[in-house]
Amino acid sequence: MTLQKEAPDFSYEDKYKGLVCGIDEVGRGPLAGPVVSAAVIIPFEVRKLPAFKEVTDSKKLTKPKRERLFDIIHEHCHVGVGEASVEEIDEINILQASLLSMTRAYQSLERECSHALIDGNKLPKLSCEATCLVKGDSRSLSIAAASIIAKVTRDRQMGKLDGLFPGYGWGSNSGYGAKMHIEALNKLGVTPHHRKSFSPVRLILENESL
Repeated sequence: MTLQKEAPDFSYEDKYKGLVCGIDEVGRGPLAGPVVSAAVIIPFEVRKLPAFKEVTDSKKLTKPKRERLFDIIHEHCHVGVGEASVEEIDEINILQASLLSMTRAYQSLERECSHALIDGNKLPKLSCEATCLVKGDSRSLSIAAASIIAKVTRDRQMGKLDGLFPGYGWGSNSGYGAKMHIEALNKLGVTPHHRKSFSPVRLILENESL
């Protein structure tokens, strides 16, 4: 049995020559908002900065720590961000939209990579070689950094939408199906930012059309 590493490191990055990026996405499960991905290259010369010892799967970090590391990663690394819209999610399904957002994140990098490490078990279309890593945000520091960039970026987007569409609690639940969100859906209805192919959004629309 292979033991899981306690914290992400650069062992996967070091398997490949040249520039290696990590790619991760956030927002596959929510009922509202886009799916957002990030691609991050951590330059060799900044790897020993103390802050990178704190970088791990974004879900394991507090919001203040994510925000602080977000700024540090942007300052010292090469970062690309991409997303797929609610309309694209409904049209091509969430899996394909997630992969599309990863492709866009990679394409927005200012540098071409020789290899990409992808969180999960599906490869997006890239112009370089790539390797999937299941639970990669707990194994690769580049993927972990990408998870932080993607989550903070998306959370900020949902916070802005919360101001435009109050009542759904997007500032705190980021569009996931929390109790407040479900109750608001039933009371206030479906917004343009809801994923119409997702239940219970789809069920509400079906009932409205009866």
